[in-house]
Amino acid sequence: MDNKSMDNRASVNITLPDNSIKTFESFPTGVEIARSISEGFAKNCVAMEIGEKLLDLTKQIKEDSAVKFITTKDKEALSILRHSAAHVMAEAVQNLYPDAALTIGPVVEDGFYYDIDMKPISEEDFPAIEEEINKIIKAKQTFERKVVTKDEALNIFKDNPYKKELINELVDQEISLYQQGGFIDLCRGPHIPNTGMIKGIKLMKTSGAYWRADQSKAQLQRLYGTAFFDKKDLSAYLYLIEEAKKRDHRKLGTKLDLYSFHQEAAGMPFFHAKGMQMWNVLLEYWREEHKKAGYVETKTPVMLSRHLWEQSGHWENYRENMYTSVVDNEEYAIKPMNCPGGMLLYKTGSYSYRDLPLRAGEIGLVHRHEMSGALSGLFRVRAFHQDDAHIFMTPDQIESEILGVLQLVNRIYSCFGLGFHLELSTRPKKSIGSDAQWEEATNGLKNALNKYGKDYVINEGDGAFYGPKIDIHIKDALGRTWQCGTVQLDMALPERFDLSYKGADNEKHRPIMIHRVIYGSIERFFGILVEHFAGRFPLWLTPVQAVILPINDDLAPYAHDVSAKLSDYGIRCEVDTRTESLKKKIRDAQVNYTPLIITIGDKERESATLSVRTLDGNVKMGLTMEQFIDPVVKHIKGRGLEDIVL
Repeated sequence: MDNKSMDNRASVNITLPDNSIKTFESFPTGVEIARSISEGFAKNCVAMEIGEKLLDLTKQIKEDSAVKFITTKDKEALSILRHSAAHVMAEAVQNLYPDAALTIGPVVEDGFYYDIDMKPISEEDFPAIEEEINKIIKAKQTFERKVVTKDEALNIFKDNPYKKELINELVDQEISLYQQGGFIDLCRGPHIPNTGMIKGIKLMKTSGAYWRADQSKAQLQRLYGTAFFDKKDLSAYLYLIEEAKKRDHRKLGTKLDLYSFHQEAAGMPFFHAKGMQMWNVLLEYWREEHKKAGYVETKTPVMLSRHLWEQSGHWENYRENMYTSVVDNEEYAIKPMNCPGGMLLYKTGSYSYRDLPLRAGEIGLVHRHEMSGALSGLFRVRAFHQDDAHIFMTPDQIESEILGVLQLVNRIYSCFGLGFHLELSTRPKKSIGSDAQWEEATNGLKNALNKYGKDYVINEGDGAFYGPKIDIHIKDALGRTWQCGTVQLDMALPERFDLSYKGADNEKHRPIMIHRVIYGSIERFFGILVEHFAGRFPLWLTPVQAVILPINDDLAPYAHDVSAKLSDYGIRCEVDTRTESLKKKIRDAQVNYTPLIITIGDKERESATLSVRTLDGNVKMGLTMEQFIDPVVKHIKGRGLEDIVL
């Protein structure tokens, strides 16, 4: 074959991100294509995507292709960077600890980890490891991909039993390795072009882990880290970590006397008097909004018979998470969710299409068995309350009811200063119901979301087996997201429980059902609020709105009279009669974030006025009771987030 024929064979047409087509006379790599756009663009490229497959930029393209570049601004880029950073960390560890045996090192939500069979290390060892990491980064080692046979891979890792175990499990799969410098690891990739792209990296913590999460196997060292393309991003992340530690709801809950946790009921929080004040305010607000939105409130038992859970499908699919007992020789289960009880309530009535929609809410106490190691304050518990609601409706009401739920969600979250985003999850591979039912349900959700007018993400195939759903992710003051609310369409339970209504045609029809929560787990939402506000709650929500400080014991009776009058107006008060100095009492009130600190002296008693200090340090003296009560009551009723101005 002559040279001209070879050149023709090597000619490749590449469709660029702007849909323009560029012809290359030899097989180009991703880097070469990126450079053909501009050198500046190429420097920010991390990987490329061809046919929905992520590839290294060093990959040669040997056929006409449409190429999408992953740059440092794309969300996929950070995972690729952190995957590469895990390799760099592993190399550094092996350089310092030659006997260390590497296992696996995946990317996780905020960084990466690597499980390593090695002698125990602590955070005191981190500076030396980070110094070695930085040497590797500074060397700008390239990541080179190699495809090998199984025998070649087994020979390369002949001294590592963990890698050999992984290799031996690969059947009819391509085996690829990545090498940077003298370090080689088993990996699918892709990776960043070179180690120099890692600009900010930090080791975070170390813990123990079992190989393959099996307690009968070797215990390993799990070394966690995080990495960014920019040192500023790392600094911002570390700041948020420190800020999150200060806001830890477990510590603040103890400090503010809101709740506690005890081994006698692991995963089942105890709420103190002040915590219950705030709890009741949350529920009062919930009930007020739901009454306005046309909901009725119901209550179902905590324990129900096995027969019910078999009918609902929970006994078959959720049994390992349920607590059970035997009553009168019959097996019962403590409810892990409220839905089956709601089905029984619906069946007690006889409904026509004119009675629908029926919106029934319940603050239901549920129990779910969680592994002890997974328990985490109010965020992961075994006993919690859900602000469940079940809406029974006709098919033509789907859109309007979903829109109504979203509007209610917006009102409630806005009251706490919480932003949110929406995600729509569609039909999974395993599901029940007909194609027509799924299409109708999904279109109902989409139409409601489109009318609502807020952007949303579609998660294809991530719905529940019984219907599509909308997940609501709130964003707190630190920019962290939490999935609390959810709106789910259910085509399974109405069928299982043979629910019906009489239609306009006088025939029986199956209702469409919505499950929805807004707070979600009230305990978890409570914990989120503690961290969102860092314990400094708005006036309407805070457990103690005012503390009254008599400057001597003789003034204590008058201070209690003032407290009683304020309480008559719904202002939550305490009187501090401790034998401490006034300065210390004021300081303690400020530390506990009490919004209104009222000092009572002889002058205030004689003139029937108040001296009031707010958390911002401002002091107003000589306020009459009316001048104080009117703005405070107005502020509380308005549920404002800002500090009160007297």
